Amino acid sequence: MSTTRVVVLVCSSLLLAVTALDAGAQNAEKPSAFTPARLWDGKTPDFRGIWQARGTAHVNIEGHRGEKGVAPSPSIVVDPPDGKIPYRPEALAEQQRNFAARATADPSLKCYQAGVPRATYVPSPLQILQGPGTLAVVYQENHAFRVFYPDTRPHFDAADFWMGDTRYRWEGDTLVADVVALTDQMWMDGAGNFHSPDVRIVERYRMTGADTIEYEARIEDPAVYLTPWTLKTVLERVKRRDARIIEDECLEGADGVRHHISPSDPKNLLRSDYSRWTNAAQK
Repeated sequence: MSTTRVVVLVCSSLLLAVTALDAGAQNAEKPSAFTPARLWDGKTPDFRGIWQARGTAHVNIEGHRGEKGVAPSPSIVVDPPDGKIPYRPEALAEQQRNFAARATADPSLKCYQAGVPRATYVPSPLQILQGPGTLAVVYQENHAFRVFYPDTRPHFDAADFWMGDTRYRWEGDTLVADVVALTDQMWMDGAGNFHSPDVRIVERYRMTGADTIEYEARIEDPAVYLTPWTLKTVLERVKRRDARIIEDECLEGADGVRHHISPSDPKNLLRSDYSRWTNAAQK
C-alpha cells in the first residue's frame, strides 16, 4: 500500500470519528421531549395547576433597563430576531404616544382586564382548570377568566371582549388556542404596545417539565404590524401548599378612577379573608 493511500485512509478515519463525536455531543445537548401526565381519561395532557410567569416582561415586552426597584428584562419577542415589534409607521407613532402617557394611560392601572396575551405574563398567578374536553383559565388579575371552546365551534362574529374569544385544539401534547374578538382598548404591556380589534393570536402552551410551561403567542394584525410576530415566555408552577387564586380588589378613588389596592391595605374589604388563609397555612 502506498504512503499516500495510507495517509488518506487515516485522515478519513479521523474525520469520521470527529463527525461521530460531534453528532453525539449535539444529541446529548438536545433535551428529550417531556411527556405530561394524563387526565383520568388516560389521553388528555394534564396542565392543571397554578402557574406564574417570573420576570418583568409585563413592563415592556420589547425589553427594558429596569427602574424604581423593578428588575430589567430582555425582550420576549423572539420573532423578528431583533426583539422588536414590526409596527407600521403610523402605528409606531401611536405606540410612542402611549409610552409617553403610560403613567396614567395604561388601562391595567384603571382595573381593566389585562387581555390576551398580557394576562399570561403579568406579575400574578393564573390557574388552569381542566377535564377531558373542557378547559378554562382563571386569572388573579382583575377577576379575569377564559373558557376555551373546542375549535369545532365557530368564533363569535362582531364581538369585542377584553379576554377575547378562544377556540382550542391539541397538537400532540401542545395546547393550541386561537383567539380573536379582542378589544383594541387594552395594551399588551405597560409600555403602550397595542393591537387593533382585528388582531388574531395563536397561543401555544407546551409543558417542558413537570413544573414548567413554555408559552408562545403568534400575533397577526395587518392593520398595525408589517408582519406577524411572536413572543415567548415561561410559566412556572406555584408549588406552595397554600397556593390559590385570591381576590384582586380595586377601589374607586376621589377622582372616580378605579385602581388596584394591596391585600394588606386597610381599605381592602377582603383583608380578613387573607388573614384567615395565612393563619390556616401556618398551622
